[in-house]
Amino acid sequence: MDKKRLLADVLRQLQDDLDQAQHAALVAHEAATHEESIAENKYDTLGLEAAYLASGQARRVDELRQTLITWGQLQPRAFVPERGIELGALVQLLDEQGTPRWLFLGPPGASIRLNHDGVLVQVLGSGAPLGRALLGKGPGDEVELSLPSGLQRCEVLEVR
Repeated sequence: MDKKRLLADVLRQLQDDLDQAQHAALVAHEAATHEESIAENKYDTLGLEAAYLASGQARRVDELRQTLITWGQLQPRAFVPERGIELGALVQLLDEQGTPRWLFLGPPGASIRLNHDGVLVQVLGSGAPLGRALLGKGPGDEVELSLPSGLQRCEVLEVR
């Protein structure tokens, strides 16, 4: 798998998400400022609810913009065993059931699944629990995550 093409796919998906969020924010803003949203009495909360929604959508747009900027600055490099897994690493894990899966580790903010070259790749930010646990690891290392459902273990099979 080509990490530069994978990164381009991630950036395209983030841009699509941003475009959709911007549209949703615009629609929410229009609903909040529409004349029909003006309260007719103290119990009429339609306008207030629309304003809360517009505010949340605007925050989502800002978050996606920042995520797009930080992911756009990512420069995937070849894996160096002495440094271990770092941002831009493409990692294959083996879970406790013996199922392999691919992860692409980057800066915080993105958590999406992409089909890349016919392979499902989980894009993960370094702020996620699994992302933090992988940093510095290498092939053969075991990673443990404490989840509400219990302790989950996986083995690092390959790093690119």
